[in-house]
Amino acid sequence: MPRPAVRADDRQVSLQPVECARCGGCVEVAKFSPQHTSVQWTAAAVRCCAEFRARGAEGTRSALVEGCAALRDSIDAAVAAGRLAAAPPSYE
Repeated sequence: MPRPAVRADDRQVSLQPVECARCGGCVEVAKFSPQHTSVQWTAAAVRCCAEFRARGAEGTRSALVEGCAALRDSIDAAVAAGRLAAAPPSYE
C-alpha cells in the first residue's frame, strides 16, 4: 500500500530571542497563541540551564526534559512586557 505524500510545510514564523532571567541562557521563541509556544533550544542554552543540568545529573537526557520553569516565566514576562507578541504563522 503506498504511503501518503508528505506535504511541505510552507509556514513562515519569526523566532525571537528570549533570555532566561535565572541563568541567562538565550533561546529562540515563536509565540503562536496564548497557549502555543515553540522554543528552540541551543546547546549553549541547555548547558546554561540549571534545570537541565539538574535533570542531567539524575541521568535524564536533555531531549527528554520537558522544559524549564524559569524560562517559561521569562517567556511570560516577555509577553507581558510587549517584547514577545503572539502571532500565528504566515503563509507568505
